[in-house]
Parts: sequence; structure tokens; C-alpha cells
Amino acid sequence: MTLRLLLTALLAMALLAPASAQLAPPNEAGVTMGHVHYNVKDTEAHKKLWVEQFGAIPLEREGLAIVKIPGTLIAFRPQEPTGGSAGTTLDHFGLKVPNLAAALDRWRAAGLEVEREFKGTEGFPNAYILGPDGLKLELQEDTSLTAKAIGYHLHYTVADRESLLKWYIETFSAAPRMRGSHETADVPGMNLSVTTPRQDPPTLGTKGRNIDHIGFEVKDLEAFCKKLEAKGVKLDVPYRKVPRLGIAIAFLTDPVGVYIELTEGLDKY
Repeated sequence: MTLRLLLTALLAMALLAPASAQLAPPNEAGVTMGHVHYNVKDTEAHKKLWVEQFGAIPLEREGLAIVKIPGTLIAFRPQEPTGGSAGTTLDHFGLKVPNLAAALDRWRAAGLEVEREFKGTEGFPNAYILGPDGLKLELQEDTSLTAKAIGYHLHYTVADRESLLKWYIETFSAAPRMRGSHETADVPGMNLSVTTPRQDPPTLGTKGRNIDHIGFEVKDLEAFCKKLEAKGVKLDVPYRKVPRLGIAIAFLTDPVGVYIELTEGLDKY
């Protein structure tokens, strides 16, 4: 290969790198955050929203409507949701943004609703925002960010937070920590925040709602699934390969009804 051709190839690789950058490195169990999967009436409208509002990168994959923000894939299924995520045991997905006021200005300029602005548990400006199909997001300001937005947390509201956190710690080797006043656990690339409302905690699971399921990327997924089953964890969909997408998958449901997809291969997207 001539020097000119080599330089051209290296330049092409550099230009492609932002779209194919890997997910966060996995923990000792081989687990990292993979994706959040939404049911929506109009996939193109939602892809456009994430691109314009949060700087997401559309990914071209046959049979998938998908975009990427640093460390997390956002996928869309063309299916009218049975309701929003609010009212289920997984209330919302949380993002960090470098300038909350600017993000809220963009959101309002698009004709979308800002539900509430407040100081978050970590002492920074936060807001809940609402979008099409029952979309609910929490934004938290982090002035150190250079990206337009990054995934930060998934927020569960349940009757027994200690039991749920213990399950995620034991099942996925999530690392416990306090996030402000919230008891939480981390998988690489995502915080799992669990709170108990003062009254009437939700009991509805996620399947069919706006957030249909969340996804963890797992190294050596087949072996991981065997370990789960040996511990008595029931898989709703057993391990199988999906050659046309270049991935392997399995599904399970957590103790409060949050549907979870396990994947191997999304780190190449």
C-alpha cells in the first residue's frame, strides 16, 4: 500500500470513529450498559428529536432504528406504547448536559414540555422534560461535559429499594454507591437509582410501555446466561444468536417487572 493510500485509509477510520466508538469497558462480570429501547409511533421523528436535542449519532443497521449518545445506544420500535414510562417501576431515563438552560431552551423551542426545574440530589440544576409517546427524561447539568449529552441514570421507583438494589448487585455485579441522598448502584456507563415513593409505589412493569426494556451488553453472553440459570434466574428468552445483526441476545425480567435484554456484539456498533 502506498503512503497516500495508507493516509487515506487512516483518515477514513478517524472519521468513522465517533459513530463506532465502543461502549464503556465491562465490569468484572463482563457487564456494561448497552441500550434503552423505546416503543414509539414514529421512529424517524424520535431519531430526529435525539439528534437535534442531544447530538445523537444515527447508526445505519438493517432492521433497526437506532441512535447513539456517548456510552449508550437508543433504539426505537415502531409500536404505539401502552403508556409512558412514568407510572411503571422504571420511571425515567436521566441524561447529563453541559448547560441545562440551553438544553431547556432548545426543548421549548421545539414545542416540547418542561415539566419541572429543580435542584437535584447531587446539588446541581436538574429538570424533568416530556416528549412524544409519554417520553420522560431527567436532565442534570454537568458543566465539565464536552458532549451535548451523555446517558447518566435509570430511575426506578419501587416499594422495596434494598431488595431491588441487592438483585442488581448480585445479578450484574453492579457497584453500590450513594448518588446524593439516593441509594444506587453502577454498571459501567450507567447509574441505577432506586427510590421508594411516600405512597402508592408503581407495580406496572415496562414491557409495552414507552421504555419497553433496557439492555446490558455482556462479554461471553452464553456462559453468563448459564451462570444466571444455575443461580435460579429465569430467562424469558434463552440465549440465541441473531446473525443478520451480528449479535447474540437473551431476555429476562427483574423482580419489579423491568424487562431486560442481554446482548453481545453491540459494542461493535
